[in-house]
Amino acid sequence: MSALSSASNFFTSKLNDALGWARKFSIFQYPFVTACCGMEYMATNCAHYDQDRFGAGFPRFSPRQSDVLFVVGTISHKMAPVLKTVYDQMCEPKWVVAFGVCTCTGGFYDNYATVMGIDTIIPVDIYIPGCPPRPENVLDGLMKLQEKIQKGEQSRTLYDPRDPRSVRPADLQFGYTIEGHIKHIESTPTHGPKLTTPKE
Repeated sequence: MSALSSASNFFTSKLNDALGWARKFSIFQYPFVTACCGMEYMATNCAHYDQDRFGAGFPRFSPRQSDVLFVVGTISHKMAPVLKTVYDQMCEPKWVVAFGVCTCTGGFYDNYATVMGIDTIIPVDIYIPGCPPRPENVLDGLMKLQEKIQKGEQSRTLYDPRDPRSVRPADLQFGYTIEGHIKHIESTPTHGPKLTTPKE
């Protein structure tokens, strides 16, 4: 009996590995694009970065035919019910990627109209912060998503700012500030010649 049980466990685990491998290389993403991060999303989908290497180059514009929801850009409270409906219409298993700092934490929009992170509405699997995130960061997030898909891991918890036990990833806990953004820009090396003021 124990030999039969171990054989069935072996078969089940190998089948799960095969399914995870197939899923991680056949990502059908649904792009929910609302703001300026959409330009960087389109740049990442161009030939130079070649998302087809990861099996993620074919977006679907129907939630019933996609398994990864890419939320790209700012989400207002007026848009939040639409986003929740799209998420609910997706079939299981499904994953969510928060693309850009406004999607992750609300960004520099500290007002009544903007959702302070989509993880207060739907569970988020991968956070890609940045304003906007570079294509290299997006590809890094895509590879981390592939690892989760291979293991069959899915996020099922929402972030509640009133609950001290509810935490975001460490790099998102303090949100986004204009001062931090300016400091990041000043520390980033420029590409091309530096501009100098003419001498009088």
